[in-house]
Amino acid sequence: MGRISGKIALVTGGASGIGKGIATLLAKEGAKVIVADLNPTAGEAVIDEIRKAGGNACFLPLNVAKEDEWKKTMAAIKEHDGRLDIVVNNAGIAYEGTVETTSLEDWRRVESINLDGVFLGTKYAIEAMRELNGGDGGSIVNMCSSSALVGIPNLTAYGATKGGVKMLTKSAALHCARSGYKIRVNSVCPGYIWTPLVEELTRTNKEAYNHLVDIHPLGHLGTPEDVAYGVLYLASSESKFVTATELVIDGGYTSE
Repeated sequence: MGRISGKIALVTGGASGIGKGIATLLAKEGAKVIVADLNPTAGEAVIDEIRKAGGNACFLPLNVAKEDEWKKTMAAIKEHDGRLDIVVNNAGIAYEGTVETTSLEDWRRVESINLDGVFLGTKYAIEAMRELNGGDGGSIVNMCSSSALVGIPNLTAYGATKGGVKMLTKSAALHCARSGYKIRVNSVCPGYIWTPLVEELTRTNKEAYNHLVDIHPLGHLGTPEDVAYGVLYLASSESKFVTATELVIDGGYTSE
């Protein structure tokens, strides 16, 4: 019996990296996982992998920055599944730039996905859970970052959006709690995780890789599974007394 057996879970940005790790683990622990992503080829590959392992999953295309696509996604879930227990707002993009080198266009692009996308995902998750779950509530997990906790000079736009996600999460969690919805809302703040993106950025730069390792007191980077297990805890009933908080999974990075 899995830790979230019978639950319906939506994972945005679930076709690769941390999102893939989350989707795979939630399916392994008994949830039906809806992988939502802009990349149908990669998304279907994740679905195939989950099904071969005995899990239950399907793919839905979703641009998290577009409100009409969120409405279509929730309508599809309502029609095919009839409820929604877990939403993981994981989709996001990285952008490197200081406050001087970041253009307004790039600032708004990062914000539209990393912050607007999480706002829309949280808003429509609450609406769906209230309508479909018969008072059972649900769990929303928003992907934040260690850059929401410490300043990083060359991640101005990214860090600003993740700081916004942290406070959006707290606000939404208190709203749900005070309204009696039984919907918990939390965020997860990873350090640097060994994903295809980080691998690509450091493949030809050993010095950059060593620096990323060195800033984590545990002496290594995290894996998508490290983050996924934190999400699993927040998605399960094991965390029934946890809301409006951020779970830091960073190898000690933000403690120094």
